[in-house]
Amino acid sequence: MSRPSLYALQGFVASARHGNLSHAAQSLHLTVSALSHQIRGLEEQLGQRLFVRKARGVELTADGRRLFERVAEHLEAIEQAMRPYRARRDDVLTLTVLPSLATSWLVPRLPGFVELHPRLELNLQSTVDLVDFERDLEVDAGLRFGRGEWPGLRSVHLFDDWVTPSASPALIERLGRPTPRTLKRFPLLGSSGTWSRWFETYGGTPPQRFVANFDDSETMLRAAVEGLGIALGRSTLIRPLVKAGLLVPLFTERLKSDKAYHLVYPARSDDHAGLAAFRKWLFAEARGYAALDSAPPPP
Repeated sequence: MSRPSLYALQGFVASARHGNLSHAAQSLHLTVSALSHQIRGLEEQLGQRLFVRKARGVELTADGRRLFERVAEHLEAIEQAMRPYRARRDDVLTLTVLPSLATSWLVPRLPGFVELHPRLELNLQSTVDLVDFERDLEVDAGLRFGRGEWPGLRSVHLFDDWVTPSASPALIERLGRPTPRTLKRFPLLGSSGTWSRWFETYGGTPPQRFVANFDDSETMLRAAVEGLGIALGRSTLIRPLVKAGLLVPLFTERLKSDKAYHLVYPARSDDHAGLAAFRKWLFAEARGYAALDSAPPPP
């Protein structure tokens, strides 16, 4: 008996997993008739009936189930082994970026990059989730906020960040402007972690409770803009809000964040021409921003 074709086995496995020829054909970018032809040919070649056709799909026979158990995991292994060798386009660059960094820092600067590289297609995935570069092979690199320790990845430091208490003009008008000693009497947003470091460094004592806590920085800063309380915000995120007159830094003192921004990428992206162009531009932007951020914004 001649060996079954790999395409026929792929069609068989997809049909078994979906239990529906239409869905399986769609996943394989085939017509239903083409997939049906593959399965009939495989059944004739093996001399076994692999599926029972039902009104709403297909169901494996006992022989079909045995075949599926024997070949499915091997086809998956072949697929995983071949994924790194798929053709890569150096004129397409896919990045994963934190939403807060994308909005406040990267996107406002991107027109300059696009002007320099008009033929490079840039795809941004804005997410707080860490991408698994081993699994998500379409993603070439990412911008992350952390301590620079991501096992198995290249990690290049871009710039540090600083935090300082900031409030809306409306809150300052309503409650006045605090001093480091009176800060605890004001409505504070966040949690005890970074605020404790602030009070330890600049004096005063933290409050017994905070007005509200948030699981992401953007929402906390939005609450500060609306006058809910004082936020201990990162300079990278609050600078556009300060420039727009929506927030006011309360003190010249700042506290260096224990994390920083990094460009990260897997070894497979070392020779990506699009990433090389982006990296060169990004480092220049980061150096300029770090120099600008070396002095705190005026209160």
